[in-house]
Amino acid sequence: MSDLHWLTATEIGAAYASRELSPVELVGSLLQHIEHTEPRFNAFIRIEADSAMDMAALATREIAAGRSLGPLHGVPVGIKDIIDVAGLPTTCHSKIMLDNIAASDADVVSRLRAAGAIFLGKLALHEFAIGGPAHDLPFPPARNPWSRNHQPGGSSSGSGAAVASGMLPVALGTDTGGSIRNPAGHCGIVGLKPTYDLVSRRGVFPLCHTLDHVGPMARTTADLALMMDTIASVVAHECRPRYGADLDRGVRGLRIGLVRQFHETDLPASPEVTAAIDDVMRVLQHDGAVVRDIGLPRLQKFTAVQRVIFHAESWAVHAKWMAERPADYSGISRRKLIPGALLSAGQYVQAQEERGRLICAVEDAFRDVDILVAANSLDPACEIDDEEACTRTYSRNARSPFNLTGHPALALMAGSSQSGLPLSVQFVGRQHDEITVLRAGAAYERATRTMQRRPGIPP
Repeated sequence: MSDLHWLTATEIGAAYASRELSPVELVGSLLQHIEHTEPRFNAFIRIEADSAMDMAALATREIAAGRSLGPLHGVPVGIKDIIDVAGLPTTCHSKIMLDNIAASDADVVSRLRAAGAIFLGKLALHEFAIGGPAHDLPFPPARNPWSRNHQPGGSSSGSGAAVASGMLPVALGTDTGGSIRNPAGHCGIVGLKPTYDLVSRRGVFPLCHTLDHVGPMARTTADLALMMDTIASVVAHECRPRYGADLDRGVRGLRIGLVRQFHETDLPASPEVTAAIDDVMRVLQHDGAVVRDIGLPRLQKFTAVQRVIFHAESWAVHAKWMAERPADYSGISRRKLIPGALLSAGQYVQAQEERGRLICAVEDAFRDVDILVAANSLDPACEIDDEEACTRTYSRNARSPFNLTGHPALALMAGSSQSGLPLSVQFVGRQHDEITVLRAGAAYERATRTMQRRPGIPP
């Protein structure tokens, strides 16, 4: 087999089952690819080559003996370095946490370990998942595989860059205001922010307790479903779902509503993004979906409420260190954290009350549709060294409403800009209906073959 680094997790499992490939062969090949590719994109904070080869050898023996642990057995995974892996540092990409050795696995890592996944290393991020592509930190910022002069999105920047460049088939990210969906969109891959609390946050360093989500990133929706089968908790009083159950059903008959106002009137997107979203809706309608526009409260209302909660909760996490070690934060992180010190308890309570009303508004919209389509980033990725542009364009998005409401949201590629950078879109579903969200995403993938596009990585 050639080009092993472009195999998806689903393809890897099939190759193991047919004995065309072994975990030792795959991990060895990926480590060679990482050695060649990583210096260009800075996706990893730490590469666990020896440990990964040991895990691969064990998986090879177990699979050969007929003791497969499931579809992720022997599949390499990367872990955002805000998530604990026992015995390894969890640095959060910060000077403050360089000596922080995890005593135990995060719940999500324990689930992957039990499924036989192989951990290749810890992945770069924006500092504490709040900063930006900063150059005043212990590790360099990750870069975009489609153009290393451009930022890959964040805060799960290393996860996006590693998956998009073929260094990993799948990775874990976290998402508080879009930190899975932003890099998935800018790196031309797929990323799922699951329903709030569906994936355990125990062992994940917090940013905002009521906004944080943990989820998977991959190159196909089928691989997202495989990851969710392993990492998701069981909803009370329900059987464990199979997240890929409806991937082949298509969208015929699905009622899909476009939240057009977000990117056309509330916060106008670049013309390329608007055209890409229009194309998405045409594809879905052509394939049998019943499409319509649907209204929600203004994007600015969602954003204003989300920001109060975001700043208040992130300040609560960082106030002590900001008082004692402010110089150890990047300048970007300090600027983002300080507004939280100025908020009152009353403002936080009022924001949470308004949040409840916004959740109800989105729930009401789902009486009439099965899926919402919304913009993701409103602009293509900016150049990584242009801090002003990074700050401005990161805030131009339609992601934060669904951190606020907790609904599952999938980001996937929706074409390319004139300069060849990925454009993207979001599919949003009812609470705990990731199956339908992934169904719509898979149908779009098949219709457009968008997810088969890869960045040109020079030899």
